[in-house]
Amino acid sequence: MPTPLRICIIPGDGIGQEVVPAAARVIRRLVPHADLVPADAGFACFERTGQAVPQATMTAIAGCNATLFGATASPSTPVPGYRSAIVTMRRHFRLFGCIRHSRSLPLADARPGIDVLVVRENTEGLYVGRETAYGDYAEATRLISASASRRVAELACRLAEESGRRRITIVHKANILPQTCGLFRDTARSVISAHPGLEIEEMLVDTAAMHLAVNPGRFDVILTTNLFGDILSDIAAGVTGGLGVAASANIGEAGPAVFEPVHGSAPDIAGRGVANPIATLRATALLLQYCGEHDAAQVLERAIDRSLESAIRTPDLGGTATTEDVMQAVLQSIDGVMRETEQMVSVAAEGARR
Repeated sequence: MPTPLRICIIPGDGIGQEVVPAAARVIRRLVPHADLVPADAGFACFERTGQAVPQATMTAIAGCNATLFGATASPSTPVPGYRSAIVTMRRHFRLFGCIRHSRSLPLADARPGIDVLVVRENTEGLYVGRETAYGDYAEATRLISASASRRVAELACRLAEESGRRRITIVHKANILPQTCGLFRDTARSVISAHPGLEIEEMLVDTAAMHLAVNPGRFDVILTTNLFGDILSDIAAGVTGGLGVAASANIGEAGPAVFEPVHGSAPDIAGRGVANPIATLRATALLLQYCGEHDAAQVLERAIDRSLESAIRTPDLGGTATTEDVMQAVLQSIDGVMRETEQMVSVAAEGARR
């Protein structure tokens, strides 16, 4: 990895322009030695330059340990030459695994006792981008390979073992899609079975969606394909606090990873100063953890929880706070957690001297 720590900062579109600079303030507070490298990407960038992710941005990402990306405004109708910025980054840097950690947060609408990790294959499936239209018909290709299925299954196993989790639920629809889902399921089973400490469970995607909605605490790790993972991880986010607090990590075998909030660009509230920064801050905690800044990541997670407990919340969480109100609460909580940590270290050192 490059030295010193270098983090690429890409606000993107809409509220990304508000929440990503806010998160950059937190990084500077927690990791003052980090070099923050600004870059441009997104639909607005495409409209200005003809590229959603310019080559200069690709070069900046490649030269950093990790990237914090805000949001992209993908149009619902085709725009010639445009491809989603985040999809472009995933493909270019082979970020084959999308990781979404949904845990119960101190919010009234969050179900208690939930701690589920959704590991989604990030480069294939229906998101491979092969669509055609002819006459009254439109057709999309779903691509599943054994190699991509194998490496995302290995990632799920590693994450499960590192976090002390025991059961991986392979989610598929092999009863209807026996070739594509069957290949994914069989490959994943083969990989997981080589890890004797892990249990294997299978579940059809519609059943998994129902259980996530009514009994999400039964899951430990969910391993699935691209489209299914996209949908299921949003359900998991919904029962643990909502998309305004959900974060995502895009991981590859080597090189830089990209971290992002799950919410979109929210053009209806962009520029009004009420965007919820919590999802981006949680993405920042994932980024710091990935970069080896474990203490900083833990401080930030604790500070986020404290700020939510204080009921200083933006309108999407039922409050009236502005983005800046939440940021001030988080920054004050960071200072408090850091003071407490320093006091604990001091007491421990004094005890050791005695």
